[in-house]
Amino acid sequence: MTSKLSHPNIQNGWFRESGAMWPGQSMNIEVNEILHVEKSKYQDVLVFSSKTYGNVLVLDGVIQVTERDEFSYQEMITHPAMFAHPNPERVLVIGGGDGGVLREVVKHPQVKEAVLCDIDESVIRVSKQFLPSLAVGFESPKVSVHIGDGFEFLQNKRDYFDVIITDSSDPVGPAESLYQARYYELMRDALREGGMVSTQGECQWLHLPLIKEVLTFARRLFPVAEYAYTTIPTYPSGQIGFIICSKDKNANLKEPVRKMTAEQELKLFKYYNSEIHRAAFVLPNFTRQAIAGAGEQDKSE
Repeated sequence: MTSKLSHPNIQNGWFRESGAMWPGQSMNIEVNEILHVEKSKYQDVLVFSSKTYGNVLVLDGVIQVTERDEFSYQEMITHPAMFAHPNPERVLVIGGGDGGVLREVVKHPQVKEAVLCDIDESVIRVSKQFLPSLAVGFESPKVSVHIGDGFEFLQNKRDYFDVIITDSSDPVGPAESLYQARYYELMRDALREGGMVSTQGECQWLHLPLIKEVLTFARRLFPVAEYAYTTIPTYPSGQIGFIICSKDKNANLKEPVRKMTAEQELKLFKYYNSEIHRAAFVLPNFTRQAIAGAGEQDKSE
């Protein structure tokens, strides 16, 4: 590794990720070169090229995306909700400043408007420079960008969007408010009839109490709310989940209502397909037991 830049998480040619949300474990990635180091108004921003995962974006010491495996996360936070909606014309992305979710959203021809709201312009700027395969999402003429707090942005929206996707970091720092019941209430109110939300839902191997807490208030606010997950090597424990909700009490989130041919799926997606869509909602027994009853008491009252 040769670079004039330095970062405290990179020592002796290796990046090390550890955090309070996954105690007792860490992730190490071998570094080719440190490409960018910045202290934005909100967080520490690091980009490095790695030996095996391409360019890597790190915020506050936590891996956000790598070029090698990002498609699993971007596709699965986006397409289950999008394909469960019959006609998603207006889509809002909260967070997602790397552009990856936008890239996936505009693959749906039904989309007429895609709005991205991210609090930190530096993530957008850095991603356009170092992660062009994700930032291509910003190039669509359907896309508009708002720099600001997603929580505040939603307070001025009512009955407008068909799908809201919250591509947030973990519930600390800038993203903390996005894991609260009030935020889910704002999303619900900003949706048109039959609208869907999909939010970053943490890992079942690490965060079951948090997942149950979020599902509990999500099911109080939405008639349908489910947990799904995908695999991704560079996220803690190799998995990440999503909370997906609908305002339509008859919605079946586990089944795509719009389908593409197998040939179209192969052309457009690296991870998602209709079988993966269904499988993402099949939970292991330990997760089923841990989240059993989430929201049921609220609905019976």
